[in-house]
Amino acid sequence: MNKKINYRRILETSDGNLTKLHDIVLKALEEEELISEKLKNSQDLSLGEKMADRVASFGGSWRFIILFTVVLLIWISINVIWFHNQGFDPYPFILLNLMLSCIAALQAPIIMMSQNRKEERDRLRAEQDYMVNLKAEIEIRTLHDKIDLLITEQMKNLFDIQKVQMESIDKLSKTLHEHLKK
Repeated sequence: MNKKINYRRILETSDGNLTKLHDIVLKALEEEELISEKLKNSQDLSLGEKMADRVASFGGSWRFIILFTVVLLIWISINVIWFHNQGFDPYPFILLNLMLSCIAALQAPIIMMSQNRKEERDRLRAEQDYMVNLKAEIEIRTLHDKIDLLITEQMKNLFDIQKVQMESIDKLSKTLHEHLKK
């Protein structure tokens, strides 16, 4: 019970309240659990979220840039060189512009969704790091208190031993002094 009060005292905010994160840390301290295991994020992503992450990952890669450049060059070459600008999309490539605009219109929100999820994961990771560090700090304080208590007890024992030794030395000194007088 004393431990719990001490933990609460350390974790209380300036207005005397415990935050949600502090409650989690306090519970982990009281139950003597590893907080890192308690905080593992078992977030299951939906199919759409998984696809958005994959599209965003692919869309921001060199593979995509090279592939897209090759497709654009082939498109332009076919229409200008092969069909002598009389092909299915002659210069100024209106169909190509429409397709590029559609791809950009779809890709932008997908990348935004992926970034929002990444931001949320980073926020959760920061909270977890904070809680682990807070618990470690409290555990270190507790260890310091225990070490201080042990040192105090050892000093008391040493003083008791010293007292006994001093008394023994006094007795020996008196005995020696008496023998020397004889």
